[in-house]
Amino acid sequence: MEEGEKRLKQEDCSEDSLGSGILTLTNKRLAFDKTRARMMDFSKHFGDTVIDIQLKDVVTAWKEGKLMKKVCFTAKTNEGETTFKFGVQNTKDWLKNIEAAIEEINN
Repeated sequence: MEEGEKRLKQEDCSEDSLGSGILTLTNKRLAFDKTRARMMDFSKHFGDTVIDIQLKDVVTAWKEGKLMKKVCFTAKTNEGETTFKFGVQNTKDWLKNIEAAIEEINN
């Protein structure tokens, strides 16, 4: 993490196209680190950071789903605008925290 950056929320989750990993919200960015787990010894290992989006680049955030709830956001990337969908435990709380962090960055 950068100087002055604070972790606001972190959760083990799954992204629709990237698979399982850990979603992290800080006061400056959203990041997703791939993980790999071994069932034999119940270990989990961090892999590469595959998403590292500055909050100023997040265009919109929302939650969706009735049975399989997801928190989603669209962000500006090198490939254009990209949408990411994460299956997290408390979508309402995640959305509230993402929106509050974006608002704080914009002020």
